[in-house]
Amino acid sequence: MEASRHLEEMAVSSELPVDINDWNKDHVKQWMLDIKVDKEDAEILYNQRINGAGLLLLEEADLSCMQSLSLNAKKIIMHKIGLLKQKTQQQNNVTTQSYSLKPYPFNRFNAAHRYRENSNLDVTETGPIDLIQPCHEFKGFINTTEENRMKKYTYEVIRFAAACMNSRTNGTIHFGVADKPHGHIQGISVQSTDDFDVKQSHAIEKHFKWERSVKIAKSCIKPPRFVEVLKADMTSAGKRVIEVDIEPSSIVCEEFHFNTYNVDKNEDKMQEPNGAEMRERKQNDGKSFFIRDGSSSDNLITANSSKEYEKYTAAANMQRLSQLRKDAEEKHLSVVKESVQGSKLCEMITGGTHSLDRSHFAWYILVANKSHPVQLENLDFLLHMDLVAVLDFDPESAQSGLNKLLKERKTSNPHLPAQYKVTGAVEDILNKLKLTKNTSWVFCNGGINEENPSDVDNWLTEKGSSVRDVVSFLCRKDLVHRKQLLTIFLLLSQVSDANDSLLETFGMFLQELNGGNQILCISDNETTYTYWKDLIKGRYKADISTRCIYELSFAEVNGTILSLWSENRKSSRFLPCGGGSNVVLSKKTEQSLETLSVLCVNQCDGGDEDKQKHEEFFYKGGKVSWWNFFFSEQPGSMPFIKRDKFDYIINTIIPDICSRKRACEFFNILHLPGCGGTTLAMHVLWTLKDKYRCAVLKETTHDYSTVAEQVVQLLTYETKEQPTRLPVLIMIDDFQDICDVKKLQLQIEEECLKRNIFSKSPQVIIVNCMRAESWEQTDDAVFIGNRLSEKEQELFKEKLKEFKKTNTNTKTFYGFMILKNNFSLHYIQRVVKNTLKGFNFQDKHSQLFAVLVLLHVYCKNALLSVSTCEEFLGLQTKAKFEVEDGFEKFSTLLIRGTAYSNITFEGVRVIHSSIAQHCLKELSTLSYKVTKAEITNLLLTTDLFYEYALGKQKLMQDVHSMLVKRQYSAKAEDSLFSPLIKDIMKETPGMEEIVLHNAAKCLRKDAVIFQLLARYYIKKQDFTVAMSWASEAKNLSKENSYICDTVSQVLVRELKHAVHKDRDDPIKPDSLDRFLTVAESAAEACKETQHTANKEAVSHLQRLKDYSTYNTAGHLGELQTAVTVIQILQKTPLFNCLAEVLLGKITIEELRMNPELKQYYHVLQKHKKCLLQLKNTMKGHFDFLDNFFVHLVPFFSEKDKQKELIKPKVSRYFQQYTDLFCKINWSELIKNERMNRMVKIEQTRECLERNKGDSYTGLLRYLYEEDSASTLEEIIQQYHFILKSKVARLMDIVNFIYANVILANINPESQYIMPHHDLRELCLQIIKRPSPLSEILPLHYITVLLFWQEADRTLPTSQMKTLYSTYLKPVSNGKRAAVHFYLGKDEGYGGLISHRDINSWLGSGQNISTQWDDYKIWRQVRNSNKLHRVSGEIRNNLISVADVNVMVDPMFRSQLNKEYGTRVTFFLGFSINGPVALDIDFES
Repeated sequence: MEASRHLEEMAVSSELPVDINDWNKDHVKQWMLDIKVDKEDAEILYNQRINGAGLLLLEEADLSCMQSLSLNAKKIIMHKIGLLKQKTQQQNNVTTQSYSLKPYPFNRFNAAHRYRENSNLDVTETGPIDLIQPCHEFKGFINTTEENRMKKYTYEVIRFAAACMNSRTNGTIHFGVADKPHGHIQGISVQSTDDFDVKQSHAIEKHFKWERSVKIAKSCIKPPRFVEVLKADMTSAGKRVIEVDIEPSSIVCEEFHFNTYNVDKNEDKMQEPNGAEMRERKQNDGKSFFIRDGSSSDNLITANSSKEYEKYTAAANMQRLSQLRKDAEEKHLSVVKESVQGSKLCEMITGGTHSLDRSHFAWYILVANKSHPVQLENLDFLLHMDLVAVLDFDPESAQSGLNKLLKERKTSNPHLPAQYKVTGAVEDILNKLKLTKNTSWVFCNGGINEENPSDVDNWLTEKGSSVRDVVSFLCRKDLVHRKQLLTIFLLLSQVSDANDSLLETFGMFLQELNGGNQILCISDNETTYTYWKDLIKGRYKADISTRCIYELSFAEVNGTILSLWSENRKSSRFLPCGGGSNVVLSKKTEQSLETLSVLCVNQCDGGDEDKQKHEEFFYKGGKVSWWNFFFSEQPGSMPFIKRDKFDYIINTIIPDICSRKRACEFFNILHLPGCGGTTLAMHVLWTLKDKYRCAVLKETTHDYSTVAEQVVQLLTYETKEQPTRLPVLIMIDDFQDICDVKKLQLQIEEECLKRNIFSKSPQVIIVNCMRAESWEQTDDAVFIGNRLSEKEQELFKEKLKEFKKTNTNTKTFYGFMILKNNFSLHYIQRVVKNTLKGFNFQDKHSQLFAVLVLLHVYCKNALLSVSTCEEFLGLQTKAKFEVEDGFEKFSTLLIRGTAYSNITFEGVRVIHSSIAQHCLKELSTLSYKVTKAEITNLLLTTDLFYEYALGKQKLMQDVHSMLVKRQYSAKAEDSLFSPLIKDIMKETPGMEEIVLHNAAKCLRKDAVIFQLLARYYIKKQDFTVAMSWASEAKNLSKENSYICDTVSQVLVRELKHAVHKDRDDPIKPDSLDRFLTVAESAAEACKETQHTANKEAVSHLQRLKDYSTYNTAGHLGELQTAVTVIQILQKTPLFNCLAEVLLGKITIEELRMNPELKQYYHVLQKHKKCLLQLKNTMKGHFDFLDNFFVHLVPFFSEKDKQKELIKPKVSRYFQQYTDLFCKINWSELIKNERMNRMVKIEQTRECLERNKGDSYTGLLRYLYEEDSASTLEEIIQQYHFILKSKVARLMDIVNFIYANVILANINPESQYIMPHHDLRELCLQIIKRPSPLSEILPLHYITVLLFWQEADRTLPTSQMKTLYSTYLKPVSNGKRAAVHFYLGKDEGYGGLISHRDINSWLGSGQNISTQWDDYKIWRQVRNSNKLHRVSGEIRNNLISVADVNVMVDPMFRSQLNKEYGTRVTFFLGFSINGPVALDIDFES
């Protein structure tokens, strides 16, 4: 600040040049005198001929050499030189920051033009040039006081305008532009623009005086123009440059001259005129006459003479000037220039196709700088372009620029350049950026997330590096073929600085794309183009003139590009609203539904697609598109082939579904691969697009919440709470499991509930198109097999005739011909055999074809990205080469397809599953046999397959699935490996080991592959290697209980194998020690698996919509280990007293007394703890598994596959357990009258345990088993005996009550059932007894069952929920509490109905346990009239039961709307988590 003050105080003559380097020795002398150096001292330096440049280099030592120079002069000079150097540096800084700009276009007011602070106008102040090219005058206008500002403004405008008019030259006067430095843009703050216009008009009237002159002046002097001034960082400086254009056209001015009156020179100083001025004014009547003379406006009327004025205004001269003006105007009349840039733009932006619907380019990247508001209305073409990314250099774009324009009508994702930095897998970054789904809007100079903009000088260092990351990422060859990428530089502002960020970015693209052939530059004027071209030529030595469009205005650019789209792409798309009405689906809304492909009412209308191309693609084997249906409806075309099931779906299934009550329903189209299931589903949607809002789910995803949100958004779009909202018909394809469909269904229902959408009919109908090997025909499912009906065959024959009529080449229409030939094996084999003739696995294209075949056979929907195929075949560098060309004759069996995974990309696959299977078979029979192992190893060892980001993640998932995914069967050995590995084992035994090792190298971070190797070596009985792989797998995935279980499985299998190998009988002590040691290790590993599973269960519960079930493998493994230990001990002399030893009835110390057992003593003592815990450990696991499988059922109605797989093993282990610990026979025990009563009670408990009658869970299990009545009768007798004693426990009574209730349900005629009234009394006696926490839940549950119908009793349902949360909720993820009983109409035992009762009403093949979400089942239940219909009302998403003071959960919350107090009726089910409402209906 101090230095600046000194600089301001420096007395420097105004006559000295601004740049000190321009000073001569006279200037230096003048400067020294100005800074108070004595004249004598100044003469000394003058005589040394020191100029400005020398002055700046002068050092103190130089002055010391001048003996005659005074000390005072030396001190002053050195001090002031320092200040001069500072001033020079500041000037240099300003010069560095400034650059040249063209002035605002003359006589225009809506041009997209702004000035930048500290830049310079590249024009000078001049006199008349050619009369048309404007002369310029600059006025800093910054030292004028506010009160004098308007007077100064009008004075300068009138003076300059009159001079231009009298000189007949166009001119522009600029306020806020300094003349020193010349043309330096500073800008001024303007509070009110209207004031300037008003004052200017008044000034014209005042100073031109006469009516004719005023009228002409107002025509020539244009209104003031206020040009915005930007800072160096391209944000608004809050300033303006005021400009006034003067245009004295010949037709207006004719031959007149223009005097002005009372124009005071000194109005800006507000001084009174002195005496001379007053006399001059009086003499000339205040008249003045201005002309342009060089860079100034001179008054020809002076006090001394008016001769010049009279000469100038002479008629002859004015006539001459008028003619000169007229000639100049005629010369500059705009000549219509013939331009070819319109067609050039069409060629370049489409890659030669002249249609953006069928553009050669797959990716468009837009790079744009700061826009002007007037430009935005002519940039509509950007709304229709599928831009991958926009690199926006306008920091105010989101507030007022291009981004604001587009985000109002188009979906984009805002990003900062730093988000493009590659810090992990490229596909993960693509997924986060959603780069292939919506436009990525990259703010390259701040403007979002509080990121500050940078000026020109600092941008490269502050932001250049991160923008280079963006450019490098977008131009990656593994994302898009370079030839299919076009980068468009949209020059919305003039670029004239060599350091401009846009220029730097152009250089980045130039490097990444190896030249400018994939770059297109668009500007709307030649000036901008010239600056841009010259800067690039000077900076990068590149000529881009052939890649530039500049002769078209943006309005013309906009119209030209819009014309390249078909009407279908440009026109509005409509959704049906019912009653024949439609609404416009906005582009932004459609883009926001990124998981859905919406089918509109006017889909394909006005399209410009190639019918032949679409038909060839489809009939060859490609996926059907909407265009195929559209073309089939056009005049002269054969209707699309209707499959037999089509009418059944349209006329029966869908109307039936519409009569149901759930918010979301679904039906199934099940099909064999390649049999037309997907085509049928899409045909249904196409037919119903006027009656439903139709959409296709783009990808099979597990993010059901996002899909549900977007489906409901489509449902409610522009409906305004209409009660007759049209349902959404959404097609999903290739879901893995029916459970996944139900998860989506539930999620959609919850979303409807969240948005308070309620209706008595379905709001969303899911068309589930799923592959299946076979299926029984049901009311809401159809199956499409590989046999056509006679009617379908006739339709295919008719279609073939149509092809022949139109001379269509059907030679490669394999997809069509396979169907037409009714899946003839002979036809498929012939095609494959002919195509594979000459196959040579040494050829690149043969290798790649074999890989695609293998992928298609063993992994559905697998493909390789086009980029990967091109690189493998070496096509990347070949111009105009399609990937199909690289496959040569095999290309007829291949087709392209779009993959919708985390990112969207185009890939290549085999046309049909039957073709792929026969190709694989054919390859193994060639003279040069190609095995599955060879192809798999090629796939796993070729690094190139995994280098390309597009498709890499999907390929790795497909390879993983191919190697790992098993087909589970009852035989455990059959489901150890995937079909591919099993086939390799059969075809080339031993090669599977090499394949698996290669898989581990390829997928080196995939724990499941390591687990697979461990499983393989377990099978080979190489347990050391197996443990090594299992440990590596565990290290990769420590939190995964299934991976963790592999370690325990290795130990368990090792133990079983060692015992099996041991031929000693009895087992030797050292062997026993070794076995028990391994068993303890195995048990510890199983406990760790259990611990990990428990942690997993907690995390699953915390994650919403995670339906992963609890892993029981740790419990099963420990049981398996325990059973193996029992088998080991039974091979020792202990077998006679084994149970007593394990129960502790015989101590291990006592065994020392037995000579035969003495040698085992030390071993048994060493493992004593483990052995004595064995029985309790096994009992604990049996109880846990019983609770888990009896009280919890799959969340969605289906068979419990987990239970089906485990149940046989658990039953086998339990049998071995009871054979050892529960050997008592009840019939013999009951006859033994002499036995001690306490011993007899203990043995009775053993009998109960043998029959699982010792727990309420075990008793409830009998509800689900056949022929269980006699066992229950035996259990009741056993409890009768125990209850007679004084040692009976609380749970003995509880279990006795359960046994009676269950037996009454299974065999109500049994003589052993206690009367219902007595049983209730017994229950009442124990309800108030203090009970251990673990026994309260079973007591509460039976209490609710027995006393529900008593209206005056408070039932413990809330306590049940609390206890359920404590004991079962932690392991209940993916499951729900089982409903064991339903409320019947009868009293007593008849009031409790079990699932077996309901099943008996339903008929064969139907099971309420696995179909409780099927409305048809409940319709049959209603018709049976056996269940009691309960009434209640909705309260906070629960139901308050009318007769009982209890809140009931609905089975489906979506069946309740949020209207408090709505009356409902329902059936009541009883689960361990409290009562639940089923088949809910709303009362009229």
